Amino acid sequence: MAILVSERVGQFFIDGDRLEYTEYGSGDQWVVLIHGQLMPRRMHEPLARAVAAEGFHVVTVDLLGHGRSDRPLDPKGYSMTAFGEQVLALLDHLGAEQAVIGGTSLGSNVSLEVADAAPDRVRGLLLEMPVLDNALEAGLVLFGQLMFLARFVPLTVTVPRRLAKLVPRGVVPFWTGIVLDTLSQQPAPMAAAIHGIFFGRIAPSSKRRRQIQPPALVVGHPRDPIHPAADAAMLAEEMPNARFVAARSILEWRTRPERLNAEAIEFVSTCWATPEPGRRASTR
Repeated sequence: MAILVSERVGQFFIDGDRLEYTEYGSGDQWVVLIHGQLMPRRMHEPLARAVAAEGFHVVTVDLLGHGRSDRPLDPKGYSMTAFGEQVLALLDHLGAEQAVIGGTSLGSNVSLEVADAAPDRVRGLLLEMPVLDNALEAGLVLFGQLMFLARFVPLTVTVPRRLAKLVPRGVVPFWTGIVLDTLSQQPAPMAAAIHGIFFGRIAPSSKRRRQIQPPALVVGHPRDPIHPAADAAMLAEEMPNARFVAARSILEWRTRPERLNAEAIEFVSTCWATPEPGRRASTR
């Protein structure tokens, strides 16, 4: 059955750079969903619609260098700290005092940055496949190669971009369209984004993570070297009010989302039903 909710596209600016977002639903119970690295905000459209259908006001955002937002060339604009500041600027722009903040991969780590920098703005954390200690080697190998190719062999980026743009999004399955959008990169901004992400801090330190008080739902996947389930389980153990949920595979939330959607909706509902999330009892 199709889920029908109101949808609106908006924009805001940080230091002259434009960021674009989509709102789903309405009201004062906010949820912000953040995409994975190099992916567009549209990847969270199915989850955003499902959560908004339960009465929440959901926003998906393209961070700088992603989707339909601007792509500056300065790597400093792509640090985790800078991404966290972009999310806080989005909350200010929307007039949202608090929100459940969540995301996938990069979006998960950015959510942790927001919770570390401004815990009073975070109602809860919905974290899918965070990238922490156990993912360092695989991440450096994969994204290091991508950065090298983008800088020194730009045709490896521009050719897939041109081919991807030839495919009408309306005639391919949803996730095929997301892959095509992810391939639509520009070499110089792509290299700057990877540089900024991997040569800054990837996430708050373990000591800082142990001080993050808002409730958290952490989802991990088996057999995923870039996002090891061990990182997700470790994060759930570190944070005092976190719960770990094991996905059956990296594809479950993409192809058979019912179980994890239900987990996410229940978690968001609990966050907004709790008057002071920073003081709630542990969910474990």
